[in-house]
Amino acid sequence: MKAAKVFKKAVFDLAKKNKAFRIVFRSSRDAVYHAKMVMDDPFGKIDDKLIYFQTFSGRGYSDSPKAVYEYMLSAPEYKDYHFVWSFKEPEKFKDVEALKSDRTTIVKFRTRADNKALRKAKYWISNYRMLNHQFPRKDQVYVQCWHGTPLKRLGYDIQEGDNVMNSASEVREKYRTDAKKFSYLLSPSAFASEKFATAWNLNETGQAGKILEVGYPRNDRLITAGSDERDRIRKALGVEDKKLILYAPTWRDNQHTSGEGYTYKTEVDFDRLQKELGDEYVILFRAHYLVANSFDFARYKGFIQDVSSYSDINDLYIASDLLITDYSSVFFDYANLKKPIIFYMYDLDYYAEELRGFYLSLDELPGPIVKEEGELLDEIKKTASWKADEKYEAFHARFNPLDDGHASKRLLEAVLKK
Repeated sequence: MKAAKVFKKAVFDLAKKNKAFRIVFRSSRDAVYHAKMVMDDPFGKIDDKLIYFQTFSGRGYSDSPKAVYEYMLSAPEYKDYHFVWSFKEPEKFKDVEALKSDRTTIVKFRTRADNKALRKAKYWISNYRMLNHQFPRKDQVYVQCWHGTPLKRLGYDIQEGDNVMNSASEVREKYRTDAKKFSYLLSPSAFASEKFATAWNLNETGQAGKILEVGYPRNDRLITAGSDERDRIRKALGVEDKKLILYAPTWRDNQHTSGEGYTYKTEVDFDRLQKELGDEYVILFRAHYLVANSFDFARYKGFIQDVSSYSDINDLYIASDLLITDYSSVFFDYANLKKPIIFYMYDLDYYAEELRGFYLSLDELPGPIVKEEGELLDEIKKTASWKADEKYEAFHARFNPLDDGHASKRLLEAVLKK
């Protein structure tokens, strides 16, 4: 096992330094993996009533795939469908009540059972790009749900990028490959549809018709959740008598550790926050799903909870009283709840000019932008008397026009009934 880790680290180190090696290695690896996928079920028949679900490449049970799946379980018109969920660590989800359905099979990500399910299922529903070697068969339908309205540029729209593992041309190739695969690309708004079309280069390749603008199924729950659900989640988190701050920063393209993955360094003075806010607040720290490193908050016990491995971020949205983020798309969804949002963008200039760039003017953001750590505490305290203003409401109306609690229904009607 140790030798495998050493080899993996060596490969990543070389891949970071040598683009030619990186391209050859990846293409060769993907060809082998695709051949194995086909050989695991070379002549299997496609099952028109089987749906394959996956979120973040098997990392969790969440997002729009979860919403669509649970809607189908509850809707009589889909009673004759059955399902497969793919997880990297299936044992973590064995106690999820919805997954105990006798119509559902759980498989381990990137195993023979996973490959066979991918070959057999008529429909693939994922919120992230399928792996490079995972190509659907001619009669299969791949629904790319994506995982957020974009603030930061994606795919073909990244003009210059300081990404340690992919050049701008390599990123574009990933999106080009994904666009060839999917049958539908889910969109929550006219704004997102426009940006997705350019990010995946759909206009130039004549694929703009693949965009399905019906809203994000994952947000159905944010519309329907009540105070009882909020109280239940807070009780499960062990926090019932304090205000909850959800801190959800995104990843940085230029922070990567060979053999581990993308990493993140927290740029917050938690000691100061604890001293000033500890009696009244608890911070729920949520690292991005791509971030591989763990965080030790033992010294802040009772003040900070690391909820990075918490499967469904919707729970955290519903339970919290305030969101602090940076460039993550989480704030688009969070605006449905009409709660305060603070943008802590300590590296704004570098991020905007050298890492990614943005799709909209930061003047449109529904909350204050904080660059200096000292200002963060002041903005948190101001939320005690916060109310959604006209700017916030206008933002919500523009970016969440289809969030009405019925996106799952519209998606299924558009895809399954065609």
